[in-house]
Amino acid sequence: MSEQQKETTIFQLADKFIALANELSAEEQDIAKVGTALRFAAARFNAFEAALKSADLKAEKTNALEWFTKEYKDMLNDNLDDHIDNPPSAQQEPAKDEAVQVFNG
Repeated sequence: MSEQQKETTIFQLADKFIALANELSAEEQDIAKVGTALRFAAARFNAFEAALKSADLKAEKTNALEWFTKEYKDMLNDNLDDHIDNPPSAQQEPAKDEAVQVFNG
């Protein structure tokens, strides 16, 4: 097996997070709560990542916010397009959660 084949891709890592999120959604019966927790966890971990990579996080905070925001927006855009083209098979009613705004289009 080559070195490249041994390396875990970002997609394989993401699939592990998604599997855990699906498991938690089944336990909690609240996809919005799990989604909010996942976004908070990503924000917390990304802040930690930025802190480790930065010589002066206070001075670089605006650049970090712009970079992470653009990365997330691009990824979300791609995945929204994917769900538009390939809607989930089970249509669910939007979850009711005051902490999360439900987008009704």
